[in-house]
Amino acid sequence: MFAVSAVRIDSKDPLSGLELGEREEPASRAGWTTVTVKAASLNHHDLWTLRGVGITEDKLPMILGCDGAGVDEDGNEVVIHSVVDPRDGKPSILTEAYNGTFAQKVLVPKANLVPKPAALSWEQAACLPTAWLTAYRMLFRNSGLKPGDTVLIQGAGGGVATAAIVLARAAGFRVWATSRSEEKRARAVELGAHAAFESGARLPERVDAVLETVGAATWSHSVKSLRPEGTIVISGATSGAMPPAELTRIFFLQLRVIGSTMGSLDELKALARMCEVTDVRPVIDSVLPLAEARTGFERMEQGEAFGKIVFTV
Repeated sequence: MFAVSAVRIDSKDPLSGLELGEREEPASRAGWTTVTVKAASLNHHDLWTLRGVGITEDKLPMILGCDGAGVDEDGNEVVIHSVVDPRDGKPSILTEAYNGTFAQKVLVPKANLVPKPAALSWEQAACLPTAWLTAYRMLFRNSGLKPGDTVLIQGAGGGVATAAIVLARAAGFRVWATSRSEEKRARAVELGAHAAFESGARLPERVDAVLETVGAATWSHSVKSLRPEGTIVISGATSGAMPPAELTRIFFLQLRVIGSTMGSLDELKALARMCEVTDVRPVIDSVLPLAEARTGFERMEQGEAFGKIVFTV
């Protein structure tokens, strides 16, 4: 079968380890099922894998892709929850210990399948399991926000950030976003942000919570933008993970700093239901055939995308 794989780790030139070509189809396994992939979406995690984060050379080659939607062996249209929780080991996500979704077929535990929302296209459904699920947990489990509260979303344009803008607006929060790009700020407002500001700009007032996925480049601004006893929820650090700690401000204003990773199977089901009963739809930057996956990786690495890059199979 055709697949997109990591065959080599290179922290400085990650795309040099990307290979497109034939791989063996997955073998059957008790309690697991083969899903014929219809669409799969790209995440920064796939770039980090090529850099050697969360994986070692002995695990290669590894088929990439955490997110996917397709048809299982019984003909059901499904979305794949990518967190695998084996009884005999620690939880991991696809592409860390198990081949991923950038292939014609992927083997996953039957328990990891969620019915595909009929209201969503294959491409939209493939966006839910990682970036959109991450944004869902950040907002509805970890932020402490109530309808009417103000949330600042750093780095408008990324998959998690665009998801958070749409979900936060649908939930009744006042939504502010930041970006270095004037075009991305304008698009954030089109998505539903009440206002968008240049990265690092002084805000009209302090916010109740900040969703932080950028890291070093925006961390100080995130801390300074919070009201006393406000919350920063962190789910990534695409610009680097070692910013100044700002410890004095954090303890003096009694700020909360909460880490957030992915989401549970039940949260994915809840997100799917939210899409069914509202007009919430994943934001897609571009759709490419899997054979052109390298173009998608290059677009993500260069920071050009606004929303999700999706591969069709």
